[in-house]
Amino acid sequence: MKIVVAYSGGLDTSVLLKWLKDKYNAEVIAYCADVGQAEELDGLEAKALATGASKCYIGDLKEEFASDFIFPMFQGNALYEGRYLLGTSIARPCITKGMMEVAIKEGADAIAHGATGKGNDQVRFELSAAALAPDIKCIAPWRDDEFRAQFPGRAEMIAYAEENNIPVKASMKKPYSMDRNLLHISFEAGNMEDTWHDASGEEDKDMYVLSVSPEEAPDTPEYVQFLFEKGNVIGLQYEGIDALIAELGDVKAEGTQDGYTLLNPYGVMRVLNALGGKHGIGRIDIVENRFVGMKSRGVYETPGGTILLAAHQDLETLTMDREAQALRDSLIPKYSQLIYNGFWYSPEREALQALITSTQQTVSGEVRLKLYKGNCIQAGRKSPLSLYDEDVATMEGGAEEAYNQNDASGFIALNALRLKASARQKQGK
Repeated sequence: MKIVVAYSGGLDTSVLLKWLKDKYNAEVIAYCADVGQAEELDGLEAKALATGASKCYIGDLKEEFASDFIFPMFQGNALYEGRYLLGTSIARPCITKGMMEVAIKEGADAIAHGATGKGNDQVRFELSAAALAPDIKCIAPWRDDEFRAQFPGRAEMIAYAEENNIPVKASMKKPYSMDRNLLHISFEAGNMEDTWHDASGEEDKDMYVLSVSPEEAPDTPEYVQFLFEKGNVIGLQYEGIDALIAELGDVKAEGTQDGYTLLNPYGVMRVLNALGGKHGIGRIDIVENRFVGMKSRGVYETPGGTILLAAHQDLETLTMDREAQALRDSLIPKYSQLIYNGFWYSPEREALQALITSTQQTVSGEVRLKLYKGNCIQAGRKSPLSLYDEDVATMEGGAEEAYNQNDASGFIALNALRLKASARQKQGK
């Protein structure tokens, strides 16, 4: 038997790798997806081989994650339960895609993951795997009674690692469960399990990774401009962008256009994360409904995504037809729920995506935002495809040929007709 296991090199997945190899008498191949988690990947292959893997693949999915997952999702302004920007949710189908490509290439019989039986990730991984390679089995050790009996806690896992010479660094103190990628970082467990605990206080000050607190953000606002093409940001403009790109190191400008620095989706996210984090943007503390039925409290940092959403929504107000936007918006709660629940590769999500893509054909132009102490403040928008007509909208006299105010009388009368009929019905007339 051959198993491809999702592997990070930490305690849980290292124990998992060894346990799977022994239980199934299998060849185990380790797979690690780099989706921008900024974890140290050097030495990961050697660690996996020392733990018992026959091979270790490290998939560089950062640019694919940005262009094929984050950007399409933001074209739909997706928000789960009106607040969560789906940072963990959208990474799972990307990771699973890379993993299944390795499984197919290696002729694996199964894949395995370390998601617990209480969370959403088990569903996201396995539904994505089913859609991509339905004949490959999924193994979830945390849903195996034997595995849970052997490892009721971290102490047993640490002891197992020591007994089997598994090279991991771990301790009993793990105050938070963290998950990071290019779009966000999440914090759960520990103090977060008390819903009355204030995660913005001094006690958790050192928990945050991607942003400063709004109180500690600069006292001077910073303006940033966005160049959109068909619903996607293709360029940014603000004072200091060249220095920031140089500081980031892994971002390359793709030229300039009308004063904008052109960037690919990965570059856009990296730059916006840095800007948002500097200004304390993108922190939220929520209680959400997991797909498996329980409520869960989480704290999230999504600096770049929060800015991107604000800019995109603002340009849409200028360039999208009212009824097309209303139709798209009415479907976004369902679209967001599909992503959260793990149905990225479902026919219904793909159908909704086609609608979203269609609505974005006119979303081209420029947006200006002011970043200040946790806020994204709209400061201007313009587009060659703008539907805004100053002659029609003006509160001044305006041109009667553009908008004849007398026409409103008939419009109001027709819309009032059913209301009058309903009123007479109630009055028994």
